[in-house]
Amino acid sequence: MSFREYLKEKSILIGLSMFGIISIEILLLAYKMKIGMRLYIGIAPIILLFISLILEYYRKKKFYDSLKRHMEELEDKYLISEIINTPDFIEGKILKETLQDTGKAMIENVNKYKNLTEDYKEYIELWIHEIKTPIAASKMVIENNKTEATKSIEEELDKIENYIEQALFYARSNTVEKDYIITKTNLKEIVNLSILKNKSSLLSNKIKIELHDLEQDVYTDSKWAIFIINQIIQNSIKYSKKTDKKIEIYAQTKNESVILYIKDNGIGIRKGEITRVFEKGFTGMNGRITNKKSTGIGLYLCKKLCDKLRLGIELNSEENIGTEVRIVFPRNSYINLM
Repeated sequence: MSFREYLKEKSILIGLSMFGIISIEILLLAYKMKIGMRLYIGIAPIILLFISLILEYYRKKKFYDSLKRHMEELEDKYLISEIINTPDFIEGKILKETLQDTGKAMIENVNKYKNLTEDYKEYIELWIHEIKTPIAASKMVIENNKTEATKSIEEELDKIENYIEQALFYARSNTVEKDYIITKTNLKEIVNLSILKNKSSLLSNKIKIELHDLEQDVYTDSKWAIFIINQIIQNSIKYSKKTDKKIEIYAQTKNESVILYIKDNGIGIRKGEITRVFEKGFTGMNGRITNKKSTGIGLYLCKKLCDKLRLGIELNSEENIGTEVRIVFPRNSYINLM
């Protein structure tokens, strides 16, 4: 708020005051008064008016500048009323009370939708756990009735399980800090468990797996790490070539980190699309042409969960050459997820 803008706002008050002073001076012409007295009567109110305006301007400017500064610095803008001091002028008090009422109403509204979201999340998690029972039962039936047809059915059930798991982790992705246990974990074990989850698809697609240099210990949550690696392996299966299919997985130590490499020789990703692969719902041109069922959720979830777990994730790819994904794990036990 500039002083010019403030004076413009007070133009009616200034105008009326000047009119009153001029009117008094005109009335005083009927009386025989010394010129000095008449000047004092005319000038003194003007001086007092402008001193009053200047003092009020700086008092209000200090409050509004503080309000603006706090708004720029504050991440949760709705908490502004809790930070600013109560001003000593009526308009400021009204503004603060209005901000407090608005913030309170907003928090109540947010909590309302937060509770609705929590209820929906709990239902999804319950549904996912319930649906796993008939899937497991179906697999037991298949195990006792092995035919070419039941093998195909088992592979489709694996896909269903993967999509169900994706939905579960998606539902929990915003509250990782409430559902993680950071422990010393053997990298080879979590990689093998991820491969085991994709055994049927790897065999049916005749994809060769090469593992080496995985005897490394890292600190992470094994459950979430298995899910992340599983999503990347699934992508390698989805976008594999027609022949000579291969996935290579190995690790390298660098400073205080262990870098897990997952490389395939699949159809790759177009150069201009690499920067967008972690965007929600992005499938790319190859995803639309070769795999119309692609959702664009897998890599988005991997990136989101890696960020939550403080893991690094990078991707390089060349079209018709293959894709390399790197996951950076910490080697020490200290990890801050807050």
